[in-house]
Amino acid sequence: MSLILDDVTLTYPDGDGRLTALDAIGLEVPAGSVTAVVGPSGSGKSSLLAVAATLVTPDRGRVVVAGTDTGPLDAAARAALRRERIGIVFQQPNLLPSLTAAEQLQVMAHLSGGRPKAARARAADLLDAVGLADLAGRRPHQLSGGQRQRVNIARALMNEPAVLLVDEPTSALDHERGAAVVDLLATLTAERGTATVLVTHDRTHLERADATVLVRDGRLVDPVTVPGGAAA
Repeated sequence: MSLILDDVTLTYPDGDGRLTALDAIGLEVPAGSVTAVVGPSGSGKSSLLAVAATLVTPDRGRVVVAGTDTGPLDAAARAALRRERIGIVFQQPNLLPSLTAAEQLQVMAHLSGGRPKAARARAADLLDAVGLADLAGRRPHQLSGGQRQRVNIARALMNEPAVLLVDEPTSALDHERGAAVVDLLATLTAERGTATVLVTHDRTHLERADATVLVRDGRLVDPVTVPGGAAA
């Protein structure tokens, strides 16, 4: 299942007028692939993620998540869709300081009404997948920055999302740890069949993406995705 943005336009109030954050964006991210989004600050990358996450409703256009057109959905249905079909990896992990790595994941299943035994098993599987099986009992202050970001990624995958939205996951990491996180994202995307959007400022990571799009002034400079992660 894929993520589709079809002719998406988003504006915000700006004095007496409107500021265009996204201008007729068209993008499709197939399941099992990573599309990297690059562009200067203020170009519209964050707005693109917010619309894809259904956190913001565009003025015009369609957002289709795993076959579901989100336009007709009310607020409750959108929240349910986000919870069940969309995983979000924030720039900062924002882990709960009192919970262990395993508990960070299990609480996601609890919020969705999942069974505790199944949640424990899935949390263990995901922590193993991100290379932290032996650190499941540690709390955030006992983990390195790269390890915390791996927990962040595992947490986003806890409810088996169809779409994974990743916002600058390497900004607080050195290059080596950042590259390891991007490698992990690419591997998990292929293994788990998510449609992954990766916003990044570091073009050295683009070789791990299946496609790259460049956003400037709210537009895709080249709306055709570029195979192999080549710069748009």
